[in-house]
Amino acid sequence: MTIEKSNHWEADRMQYLPFSGIRKVFEAANHLRAQGVNIIDLALGRPDFDTPVNIKMAAQKALDEGQVHYTSNYGVSQLTNAISKKIKTDNNLDYDANGEIMVTVGACEAVYAAMTSFLNPGDEVIVPSPGWLNYIYIPGMLGAKPVTVPLKEENNFALSAADVEAKITSKTKMLILVSPHNPTGAVVKKSDMEAIAELAKKHDFLVLADEVYEKIIYDGNENFSIGSLPGMKERTIIINAVSKTYSMTGWRIGWIAADRNLMKTLVRTHQYLVTCATSFAQFGAIEALEGSQCRSKEMVAEFKRRRDLVVKSINELPKIKCCNPSGAFYVFANIKGLNMSSMDASTFFLEKAAVATVPGSAFGDEGEGYIRISYCNSYENIQQAMKQMNEALKSF
Repeated sequence: MTIEKSNHWEADRMQYLPFSGIRKVFEAANHLRAQGVNIIDLALGRPDFDTPVNIKMAAQKALDEGQVHYTSNYGVSQLTNAISKKIKTDNNLDYDANGEIMVTVGACEAVYAAMTSFLNPGDEVIVPSPGWLNYIYIPGMLGAKPVTVPLKEENNFALSAADVEAKITSKTKMLILVSPHNPTGAVVKKSDMEAIAELAKKHDFLVLADEVYEKIIYDGNENFSIGSLPGMKERTIIINAVSKTYSMTGWRIGWIAADRNLMKTLVRTHQYLVTCATSFAQFGAIEALEGSQCRSKEMVAEFKRRRDLVVKSINELPKIKCCNPSGAFYVFANIKGLNMSSMDASTFFLEKAAVATVPGSAFGDEGEGYIRISYCNSYENIQQAMKQMNEALKSF
């Protein structure tokens, strides 16, 4: 995809960077709200819960104590230690808090730093699609080529090793692995993780493992970290954040865990991008990881309750169906029976049902024919949204 320049000063690389399709829906919904329309938001991917009080108090305490200055590029030592312990406990991985963990300004910076650090023009990046468009457009900005792997609805949108293998060439430099997955909620099977690890070693490419949704998982499923497999630590870049698990999206605290040899490159990029993540927010993240996990578990339980409602309701609507996602907080609903584009379907539900959803095309060409429904809203609002969508479809 190329975009016409908006002015003669614009850098050529901006031709590969479209305006976010998610934000287009956000702006359209705000326009209707300004006219007095009560829009139910099932579009944005952020928990609707407040950050737990103990986390906010820890950040406030850090402010009161004067933790307002630059930190180490890697982050405050208390946080890198907390991340190291979390990774050992949850993912069975050993990363040295001193030199193998780096705190970032959210997962977004972590992704940009990882790609900028290792991708050259002409390199190929294998990207599951539909997917978060940062993984497609950042490589394009860097002169690398995103190679998409279509995720199949009949496989519940889970990435398969066989489909990855079909896309590998001599130019493959990196594979993006997201589990649980945005926008589909799919979880990659351990057997596929193991087979992908063998492909990575055989063809000598890096794996960027996005584990941001790892704690938001249902039905007895478990998230498995590919970096824990033999021979994979030295070629895996793990990205995570406190954003989703602890409802801290605005705090902008994420991290990268990587072998020391990879981190020597990553930290140099990070130095020039941001220097360090916000000091007092890092102290909130320490409490998030080391404090009580009760509130986080309560949020996941509520997300499951909402997921069950959305899946049941969507599959009762005419001409729409969806899979049962294993993680995250999204349903990727098939709207092909409506015989309209995903953007038209999203616009239809916004204008006729007062419900904001995201067109699947906002997640790449393979997302066409679907809409993403986020269940980051109250159970009652979701019930009402499903009712309004049903009424709109009856008139349609």
